[in-house]
Amino acid sequence: MSFVSVRLITADVHRLADFYERLLGTPAARTGDVFAELPTAVGTLAIGSLATVAMLGEGVVRPGENRSAIVEFLVDDVDARYAEVADFLADVVAPPTTMPWGNRSLLVRDPDGNLVNLFTPVAPQAVEKFAGIPR
Repeated sequence: MSFVSVRLITADVHRLADFYERLLGTPAARTGDVFAELPTAVGTLAIGSLATVAMLGEGVVRPGENRSAIVEFLVDDVDARYAEVADFLADVVAPPTTMPWGNRSLLVRDPDGNLVNLFTPVAPQAVEKFAGIPR
């Protein structure tokens, strides 16, 4: 089994795709107004409109109501990335901070309120844990 993607459902695909393009520094592949994907070396962040899940039924998916998941991205240097994007971030939950488990993490909210963590391993055990994952 392989983990492939996380899909965020939103009322505004372009707004959310624009945010992630800027945050991650990578372009999104867009399909009209209903879908966008930001591929990484190991998985994809997909962004879909409500139209992409309409067959699930009314109210099954509600954009902008997530308060339990964190979308995480491994980056080469979280402090450098923060310096590049700090001016456009509207909701910084925690600036780059070294966590007890050895990652230096930046926690922000995207325009729909989803938590996003950019992190860089800094402690030896964290560096070893993530050594084989491409960035």
